Amino acid sequence: MKTYLTYDDVNIVPKFSEVLSREDVDLSTRFTKNTTMSTPIVSSPMDTVTEYKMASEMLDRGGVGVIHRFQSIEKQSLDMKRIWNQWDSWYNIGNPKKDRTDHGRIFDEWYKSVRHWNSPPTKSDYEDLHELLWFADEAQKDEDYWSKRPLCAAIGTTGDYLERAQELVKNGCNVLLIDVAHGHHKLVGDALEKIKKNISGVEVVAGNIATREGAEFLLQSGADGIRVGIGNGSLCETRIRTGVGLPQVSTLLDVVTICDDFDVPCIADGGIRNIGDVCKGLGCGADSVMLGSLFSGTKESPGQIEKIGEWPNEKLFKKYRGSASRDSKGNDKNVEGNHKVVPYKGKVVRLLSDIEDGIRSSFSYVGANDLSEYHSKVKFVRVTQAGTIEAKPHLIGE
Repeated sequence: MKTYLTYDDVNIVPKFSEVLSREDVDLSTRFTKNTTMSTPIVSSPMDTVTEYKMASEMLDRGGVGVIHRFQSIEKQSLDMKRIWNQWDSWYNIGNPKKDRTDHGRIFDEWYKSVRHWNSPPTKSDYEDLHELLWFADEAQKDEDYWSKRPLCAAIGTTGDYLERAQELVKNGCNVLLIDVAHGHHKLVGDALEKIKKNISGVEVVAGNIATREGAEFLLQSGADGIRVGIGNGSLCETRIRTGVGLPQVSTLLDVVTICDDFDVPCIADGGIRNIGDVCKGLGCGADSVMLGSLFSGTKESPGQIEKIGEWPNEKLFKKYRGSASRDSKGNDKNVEGNHKVVPYKGKVVRLLSDIEDGIRSSFSYVGANDLSEYHSKVKFVRVTQAGTIEAKPHLIGE
């Protein structure tokens, strides 16, 4: 019987590096065969993680926000239309961009907008300026780069999924994500075939799978991206209730080889509890990582902020739930998830910056300038339980 490893079982070995600055490393990657991202981060299509606000922020930062399917076709399509309008107007595809890349003009307009009587700009104001200047630099990239940016939404494999897919594509979607728990299934293969036959100009990410055979099935069925991971989500109870699932590190190492054979990117989905796990997922060969729990509780995640306790001891929370939870389904049928409230985390952009900083540092530790080089240079060692404990912050002598 083969032993499978997960993120806590391994660490990345540091290597000789000539990376002079972490800011010089290139985080760009592919989401599908023909779409690209400037950062390898994807927000999960969960109804307490990604709707318009999260997808908008992810687009602005160069990642992908997958708009969840647990809503009406009209509401999901409206969110997609808003994302398309934002993308089209901000990057102004096909039109001169000089007005969008003049840093002096941007600073002057920013200063006029934040000027307060008898008070200087706030920290938040300066963060907004930083983002505006970043966008200006990104806008200078060629139009071909922007034409390949993924605008993604999730669909299922039964009921109105084809109608939903068609409406999403009409409203600007260029990547559909088939969002089911078990992707190595006839229904998924049939859905891929119908979408490819009936809808032109759209790519399809399929999953979830946890075996090389599952990946090969989806790739032969025409998938343009593969989502990897079963039973390892932060609120997932699949392994507890069914006994099914595989630890993520060994799963990714098995699956990426067949994805490479087909030249199709794969997404590491689930099991990620910290930024180090993000780096390990990429080190296994994944082209991007999908995050749910790390983005839960942010300002951009759907749901109301809840106050618990009384001032001055009150604390802020937001709800986070698994897609197969009783709270989400509204009944006890096929429950394989849980729900909870999580502390309010503020703006997601701060989390994204922290994650990107961690990835850049990991690249530097192994001497990689981009993701392809990172894939080739990462070497894992297995660690003991004591090594796992040592890896966490600790104080000597307590």
